[in-house]
Amino acid sequence: MDNKKFKLLLVDDEKDILEFLSYNLKREGFQVITANNGIEGIAKAKQELPHLIIMDVMMPEMDGIAAVEEIRKNKSLDETLVVFLTARSEDYSQIAGFEAGADDYIAKPIKPKVLITRVNALLRRSLKKETDNIVKIGTLTINQERFEVLLDDKKIVLPKKEFKLLKLLASTPNKVFTREEIFVKVWGDDVIVGDRTIDVHVRKIREKIGDNFIKTIKGIGYKLEIE
Repeated sequence: MDNKKFKLLLVDDEKDILEFLSYNLKREGFQVITANNGIEGIAKAKQELPHLIIMDVMMPEMDGIAAVEEIRKNKSLDETLVVFLTARSEDYSQIAGFEAGADDYIAKPIKPKVLITRVNALLRRSLKKETDNIVKIGTLTINQERFEVLLDDKKIVLPKKEFKLLKLLASTPNKVFTREEIFVKVWGDDVIVGDRTIDVHVRKIREKIGDNFIKTIKGIGYKLEIE
């Protein structure tokens, strides 16, 4: 894992802790940004879009839990991981942190090896999740979690049913999906649609991504083809 591509935001009102965390994380190759309180942390998060935020819980002006609740309202930060730091060991504090949107929790005093291990583990898990949710077929990229389709790095907008149909075909490239299977998995077996519904949706998808990806298997169904 190349740590240089990861941007980390550290938020703590204690200067010594910021310097300590920043030193150890920079030594591991991470890009590091710092903020001194929750309000500044929110502003830096929106501006920098970090991969991971290490947030102190107890801070003046705005505590870490309130700051993370605010950060979690921002769609552009949906994929950002959050680790809380606190000297408090009460269960309610941890529960409140996780309910606010935390991905992990580290108690002070912090041991550098523990910190690095936890950060690396979270980032690896995030990378695996992202990889598992992305299908690449030639110049076509389908991000199943973000509901995004890119063609030659240009965003293609697909309505919900068209995306679900493309996502289904992309889930097992080169597999032929029967029309009945597509109906059930995209529309649901309790929904009555016309015989031409799938054909119309496939035609609309082809208009947007081209004719090279989805192949018609006459009398059976469709497949997303990889050569």
